[in-house]
Amino acid sequence: MNGTKAKLKFQANSFQVIEEGDYVECAVSGKNIPLNELCYWNVELQEAYYSPKEVKIRFEQRKFKK
Repeated sequence: MNGTKAKLKFQANSFQVIEEGDYVECAVSGKNIPLNELCYWNVELQEAYYSPKEVKIRFEQRKFKK
């Protein structure tokens, strides 16, 4: 990883690279996620997540806001 943060547009089953880079930041934990390891994101919120743990945290946060 050369330290360049990418900018992505998340789609249902893929993502589009808007600005080249080699990682994105998890919206919940702040951890860097190499693009080749990115598996979890939310299209509606346009957020990336490090693992299912962070997905669950964000889901719970949003559930209680409604």
